[in-house]
Amino acid sequence: MKKSGKAIFLKGEKFMYVLILALIISIPTMKVLSKSLLSETNITNEKLKSKIEKQENSNESLEMQINELVSMENIQKIAERYGLSYNSDNIVNVAK
Repeated sequence: MKKSGKAIFLKGEKFMYVLILALIISIPTMKVLSKSLLSETNITNEKLKSKIEKQENSNESLEMQINELVSMENIQKIAERYGLSYNSDNIVNVAK
């Protein structure tokens, strides 16, 4: 009996080898791809958190300015500047 130099594969054996090779290549590739997408999402998340924090600081600053402008001393100064007098009976508080 002479042996031939070619390997003989069964019907499903080629398919199994190709499938295993595809899995060996695709699993690490998918893992790297998913890590990069996760990293990109985290970067976007951090940028949004930074924007939110800046906006909250801006809101706090504006709220302080509003409180300063509606203070009784400021109202009295503006009233005196325009020659008005303070009459507590005419003041109405509007609550939210």
